[in-house]
Parts: sequence; structure tokens; C-alpha cells
Amino acid sequence: MHNQDILIHTFKSQTLRDVVNSATEFFIRTPVESFPPGSRFNGGGVYALYFMGEFELYSGLALTSVQEDSIPIYVGKAVPSGWRTARKSTSSSTPLFNRINEHYRNIEHVNNLSVADFKCRYMVLDEDESGIIGPVEANLIRQFQPLWNTVIDGFGNHTPGEGRFNQAKSGWDVLHPGRSWAERCKGRSQVSEDIVKKINLYMIKRAKI
Repeated sequence: MHNQDILIHTFKSQTLRDVVNSATEFFIRTPVESFPPGSRFNGGGVYALYFMGEFELYSGLALTSVQEDSIPIYVGKAVPSGWRTARKSTSSSTPLFNRINEHYRNIEHVNNLSVADFKCRYMVLDEDESGIIGPVEANLIRQFQPLWNTVIDGFGNHTPGEGRFNQAKSGWDVLHPGRSWAERCKGRSQVSEDIVKKINLYMIKRAKI
């Protein structure tokens, strides 16, 4: 198929881009919260985690306060229940709150990070607005290039299903051991020295921006 032919199948929308950019701008102006947020809330949406600790490899990212242009260490999303099958989520559904708390528990288990060294920011996108959860997350990742999204893989991983522990431990779990299910992964993992090189290169590039 020629490029000219594919154009009749290609949808583009400046309106969509404007909406995603508007939501992104709204997100970076939302208040910074404790990690995890103290009060339960309903809805799906997007979130960012910010590092404020003293882990040596992350010294270039460590913050004393979080501003609108601060670089998060991780950006993620949580979709409402039934979202993928176009079913209405229940009003008591708390996927975004639950996802942030899942990260809290994961960090709590590792031996070289402290949950006290993180802050979070989040934005609820529920009902019709839930349709832009994915695009807003992608836009934030493109804009900020968070370390745990772009260089170190695996922070957002879930426990593998039974019979799937032959896979390799993620780079995140090599660098931050402690998640019990990750210790059961038997595949050949990345070498920690290679991960450190990637982080150092990332920090050098960040310093030039």
C-alpha cells in the first residue's frame, strides 16, 4: 500500500492533542501529596512519583521540593474497572488509589529505598474523561522521560502467573532487591553494572538539558 493510499485510513485530530496537552498542564499544577495519599478516593487516572532521598545513583534526580517542572522518577496510570471492555465502572471503584498503594507496598519491601523518600502527584480521569488516561500518561512520559519508565524496566510489574517464573528478574528488581515474587524469577537477569552504566548516561543527558 502506497503512502498516499494509507492517508484515507489515517485519523488525526488537533482537538485531541489540545485536550491531552490541557490535561497534562492541569496534572503538573495539581498539589503534591504524601506517598501514598492519606485519604481514599474513587476513579482512575494518572500519577507520578518523585524521589527525595539519598540513593547515590539517583542523586541527580533527588528533590528538596516538587515544582511544576520537577522530573518524576516514574509516571503511571490506572484505568477504571471495566474500562477495557467499555463497561461503566462502579462509583466505589478506587483503581488509582489502589495502584499508588501497590507501589508503596513494593518500595516498602526493598532493602535500599525508603517509602519516606517519595512524594506523589495524581489526577483523576473518570467517566468520559477516562478515555484519555493512556494518551495523557504517554504525553507525560514523553515530556519528562522518567528514569523508571525509560531506563530501568520493571517497577510497574505485577506478580507473574503460576508457571511463569522462568522469566528474568527485571532491571528494577536487580537494582532494588526485596520483592518476594521477583526473587522467584529464574531467568537470566541484567547485570547490575550494565544498569548502573545506563543510569549514569541518563544522568549525564539530564544534566545537559
